[in-house]
Amino acid sequence: MGSRTTARRLLAAFAIVGLGLAPALAMAQDQPLTVQQAVKLEAGDALPITAFYDAPRGLAAARPGALLRKQAFDGYGLPAGARAVRILYRSKDAQGRAVATSGVVLIPPGKAPAGGWPVIAWAHGTSGVARSCAPSLMKDVYYGEEGLFPMVRAGYAIVATDYHGQGTAGVHQYVNKFAQAYDVIYSIPAARAAVPELGRRWVADGHSQGGMAAWSVAELEHARADPNYLGAVAVAPGTRLGSVLTGMTRSLSASFYLDYLAWAVHARTPAFQPADMLTGAALDRYGDVTAKGCFYYAYARFLGDTQPPVLKTDWDKAAAAQTFFRESDVGRQPIAGPLLVIAGEGDRTVPIAAVRATVKDACARGVALAFRAYPGLDHDPTMEKSTPDQLAWIADRFAGKPAANGCPAAKS
Repeated sequence: MGSRTTARRLLAAFAIVGLGLAPALAMAQDQPLTVQQAVKLEAGDALPITAFYDAPRGLAAARPGALLRKQAFDGYGLPAGARAVRILYRSKDAQGRAVATSGVVLIPPGKAPAGGWPVIAWAHGTSGVARSCAPSLMKDVYYGEEGLFPMVRAGYAIVATDYHGQGTAGVHQYVNKFAQAYDVIYSIPAARAAVPELGRRWVADGHSQGGMAAWSVAELEHARADPNYLGAVAVAPGTRLGSVLTGMTRSLSASFYLDYLAWAVHARTPAFQPADMLTGAALDRYGDVTAKGCFYYAYARFLGDTQPPVLKTDWDKAAAAQTFFRESDVGRQPIAGPLLVIAGEGDRTVPIAAVRATVKDACARGVALAFRAYPGLDHDPTMEKSTPDQLAWIADRFAGKPAANGCPAAKS
């Protein structure tokens, strides 16, 4: 049962049907959720942080992508016959420093086909910024039936990174495209070392924060030129964060994201302090929502507010903020392989206008991509409802079929 499915059923019990999870803002409907309910919801899905997640000594001496530790794990609610192997591996942060990153490999039931299981490197959406918010520390691996488990049933091995600072100790560099893309890329050799029946060829696929990561993987692979990389799918990719931030200051439901984004700027440039950006309730709750819980907890902490948050004047002109925006922007660099970009026309978390602008900019720079918009769909439903189309597109990549350039259509 997926985290969104689980959440919806639990929330129905709380008489708040229709709330999506994680990066979603079906929450823009201001559905009630108490802090106590959020704590119960997250605790019901949580798994303990064990010594498995501790970085070993000599981390910096290991090569990026080196497997540090593996663990068969049967505590997830996976599709029938599927199995899981947790991995700990050496990755890099946005500045290129050595970090330990955790994740999990989901393996379909049955015997691997000739050449090994085809691989999807999965990049998850916003789950929170605390260590406990790692998908591999959730019984449904956070997404569950919202795309993730259907991919397993379709016969793909899923290599699902947590991103460093989630699961592992250290700071999670939230919505930094380099940090997240490195974690995705280096999860692949580590997963192959842990699970020999994985095939060589792989695609990247991600939603929201992970959509930005998947697009960034495509950009980094332009220089890396991995012959086994076949393309990327970016669903509701977090992009043009400056404009998205402006919208969040007008929405009570999105207030907690401002704390997460202040965390992100500070994580990239520690000299930047949350008080350089936040004021009022957002600043007062910063330490709470970034440490005590994950997505639902942060959302619930702001539900009683009656006034939208106010940010400090000109905070975004600081050098740290400009670095953050620059390192969180996709669509301005060449890419390797085909790219499918998906957006929902009813998305209230990552507005489709921001995605369209990024797509048009990329097309104008000569990037070949396919773009699909889904009428009426909000953030999480876009991921869920587009999964069959994602899988069809991915199957074509493994079949060696050429990918169409949809840039002319994206300009409409």
